[in-house]
Amino acid sequence: MGKTQFADRGAHLNALADALDKRADEWARLLTREQGKPLVASRQEIDRSIAFLRYNSTLAMPHKTLRDNETGHVVETREPLGVVVAIAPWNSPVWLLMMKIAPALLSGNTLVAKPAPTTPLSTLFLGEIASSVLPRGVLNVITCGNDLAEKLTCHPDVAKVSFTGSTRTGVRVLQNASNTLKRVTLELGGNDAAIVLDDVNIDEVAPKVFMAAMANSGQICFAAKRVYAPRAIYDRLCDALAALAKKAVVGNGMEPSTQLGPIQNRAQYERVKDLIEDSRRQGTIIAGGTPLDGPGYFIPPTIVRDLPDDARLVREEQFGPVLPVLAYDDVDELIERVNDTEYGLAGTIWAKDTERAFEIARRVDTGTMWINCFMNLSFDVPIGGAKQSGMGWQLGQQGLEEFTQLKIISMVR
Repeated sequence: MGKTQFADRGAHLNALADALDKRADEWARLLTREQGKPLVASRQEIDRSIAFLRYNSTLAMPHKTLRDNETGHVVETREPLGVVVAIAPWNSPVWLLMMKIAPALLSGNTLVAKPAPTTPLSTLFLGEIASSVLPRGVLNVITCGNDLAEKLTCHPDVAKVSFTGSTRTGVRVLQNASNTLKRVTLELGGNDAAIVLDDVNIDEVAPKVFMAAMANSGQICFAAKRVYAPRAIYDRLCDALAALAKKAVVGNGMEPSTQLGPIQNRAQYERVKDLIEDSRRQGTIIAGGTPLDGPGYFIPPTIVRDLPDDARLVREEQFGPVLPVLAYDDVDELIERVNDTEYGLAGTIWAKDTERAFEIARRVDTGTMWINCFMNLSFDVPIGGAKQSGMGWQLGQQGLEEFTQLKIISMVR
């Protein structure tokens, strides 16, 4: 849509949002059947994605005058890049793809969407509806195994790749893109820490920390992957988290009572089970720890305490409903341990003294920190990872500009 104006592109996005909204219930049911998350969570993902389309339809990138005097005129413009490849994972396949589609199309690019092999249907649903609303060839959906991603990221006609997934795969994407110097945005793995300070009310904080770790059965890029609590309240927090885990309802996402669904695919299910067994040898499992009987990849929320810092569950991104809880003695030691990872996606701090929490947040090596909240994502606030958790930005004006080429036009009078 590079030859269209911003207003026309915005109208196309609004038309797509209208068409998707008419079939939102059907789309949400498909997402639950495919991904496994509870139906209410699927509907939230669908609604958020449609709202993001509408939000982007209101944006603009006017030319910026950098200099205008008697000697000359200098203007900064933003131009489309061309063909964008968007690769999304299986945990939130609609939202994580829409974060790329909306700004890419608004910027005037065309886009090829490649969903994960285990969650293609919700993206094909989007592509089907888009084909009746958008100009031909603007939004394209291709599904197959991961070998296609290799071809797409190497293709000489692709100008940009926006990828969400593991750090290991992200490195490969970057290597492929380097052959033609493609623009790249990467949102990669994380080992996000939830830091609990000593002034909290445990009864109030424990449910929030629990959901920060267990929402979507822990299959969220920004989920809390490890919890650090002051030694003085460590036992009480462990007990509170274990009690919440034992009460959680795990089951079929189509059932209204279900709070947590399954692990999405067998490979990840086996990996999470392996991490649980490794943790059983090194720490103490105080809730969960045994997959549910019957068909499906169901693992109850599992709380593990007394693990050493070099345990796999502490060092690696589990991407499942298994949470290690660790004790600390002072803040300097805490920050050193939290930062002792190659990842730097996000994290949370839970405290009554928010000024103290802010100072601690400044010292944690991540792209985003949330204080007394979790995954507080606003469409106008950018997110991105530090260290090996990614490069570039999504959301906000920065996320929109990621899909453009900065161009300077300088005129002498």
